[in-house]
Amino acid sequence: MLVNSPAGYEFSFADWGNVLLHGLSLDFSMSGYLMVFPALMLIASIWFKPEIVGKILNVYFLIVLSLVAIIGVVDIILYPYWGFHFDSSVFLYLKNPKGALASASVWEMVIGVVAMVGIVAILYIGYVFAIGRQVKALSVPKRIGATCVVLLLLTAALFLPIRGGVTVSTMNVGKAYFSDNMFLNHAAINPQFNLMYSFSKSEDFGNQYQFFDKQEAGRIFAELNNQPPCDSIPQLLTTNRPNIILFMLESFSADVALNPQIAPNLCRMAGQGVLFSNFYANSFRTDRGLVSILSGYPGHPTVAIMKYPQKTQKLPTITKTLKDNGYELSFHYGGDADFANMRSYFVGACGISNITEDEEFPLAQRLTKWGVPDEHLLDRLYSDLTTTQQDKPFMATVLTLSSHEPFDVSTKKFGEPFLNSIAYTDSCIGVFMDKLKATDLWSNTLVVFVADHAMQSYPKGAESNSPHRFHIPLVWAGGAVKQPLVVSDYGSQNDLAATLLSQLKIGHKEFIFSKDMMNPLADKFAFYSYVNGFSMTDRAGTIVYDNDKGGILKITGNKDMMDKKAKAFFQTMYSDLGSR
Repeated sequence: MLVNSPAGYEFSFADWGNVLLHGLSLDFSMSGYLMVFPALMLIASIWFKPEIVGKILNVYFLIVLSLVAIIGVVDIILYPYWGFHFDSSVFLYLKNPKGALASASVWEMVIGVVAMVGIVAILYIGYVFAIGRQVKALSVPKRIGATCVVLLLLTAALFLPIRGGVTVSTMNVGKAYFSDNMFLNHAAINPQFNLMYSFSKSEDFGNQYQFFDKQEAGRIFAELNNQPPCDSIPQLLTTNRPNIILFMLESFSADVALNPQIAPNLCRMAGQGVLFSNFYANSFRTDRGLVSILSGYPGHPTVAIMKYPQKTQKLPTITKTLKDNGYELSFHYGGDADFANMRSYFVGACGISNITEDEEFPLAQRLTKWGVPDEHLLDRLYSDLTTTQQDKPFMATVLTLSSHEPFDVSTKKFGEPFLNSIAYTDSCIGVFMDKLKATDLWSNTLVVFVADHAMQSYPKGAESNSPHRFHIPLVWAGGAVKQPLVVSDYGSQNDLAATLLSQLKIGHKEFIFSKDMMNPLADKFAFYSYVNGFSMTDRAGTIVYDNDKGGILKITGNKDMMDKKAKAFFQTMYSDLGSR
């Protein structure tokens, strides 16, 4: 913050305090990792001479403190040039060391080396006097067994700071995110933890899955996603600045979500609003699905971009685009917003600082493993929307969770737990929509229902790569919908961004993987990826390609055409991921 603060930005005392406070969890976690070896050596000191243990720890701390200093200083020097923390992706550039260090001046490198040496010296002297002397003073305890048990328990307790507690989410970089100002989020991140965390995520994505040379892949992709200007795009809404409530429904497969016996309320809204009947999830996990929906960015089968805050912050998002057009934003979730690095995405990429999560609810309402049941979540959403003065149009983004395994819901109508969970969430949605309809907000509000992904384990027997496993509902409802309509053209989650923004008369060129499903001149298809494979489907046919096999598993329609389109789309996904 002292060295790299944005030009003209003055930090308040609250900024300093929030950075330190929100960064503590990562600091504790990194400290926990670094304490494991000393803790084990402390146990060993029960049987070995303190001099031996002391010498081993001297070497260990010299190495560790040197690494801490080097990472910290290099991080400070490189940050203004790279725009993100020193992480494992930097090592991809070390194939060309000259280029990797080209941004830093000679003076910066000299000052950096001096700073490293100085920091190591200060830290090591502190270690010698504060810890080293105590190690030398150790003696054999009178009760060896009891001492050993106590030390083992204390060592095991390091699990808590390392993991970040005992909640569902594990420690990740997103834990430190708290602000609309990305620099403050970055300042809160522990640089040593960030580097360690990134090693498990690092791959050279841009050179994976190269089916064609880059120019040929780019040409095919450009033709595939071409969206010629058109003055005959059907208008689905009564206004181009409606309030928007986006429901991302956990695991809502189309075959159950559009079954009137299971989900009568969603079916009723599909009949009264706009139903996209051939709509597909891009992937099979929530972390991919959220990015596909909000950024128009298809999910990759081998990696989730949400795990890379330095990449997600460069993605366009529906929310940030609407924020730039005067919308107020919020995110409501009954679970832990740190799960799967979601917070870093919603705060950093989506521009949402108003986040409601499990800790915002009374303890008595946190009734399930994942957090707060959907009925309490939607009650809170309704209260927030109707008790807040709405001076601007708003977009409220909602992620449900009751239809997530283990399907712990009060509804017991069906013999299948998953169906009970869908029925339960559907009933909660029905109550919410009926209450909303009685308010003044209704006439100018668009409510969008879309699944984050389909349920992969129901029904039993369907293949994991089958289009049936990825077919999900997309329903537009609310008073801002002009008239009932069924859109039968094919599309997938990545197409929601362009389709919605087009209806709002807002440009969407930066959403390069998203197409307007209502544009009659655009190529209509759905694309999804499963575990190390991908598929494309449209009215003409379907192709399912398996990367492990290195070949086509299924094909209907024009084989050459489908094969070429699907591969070019998939290759472009990874090339784009590698370039961010």
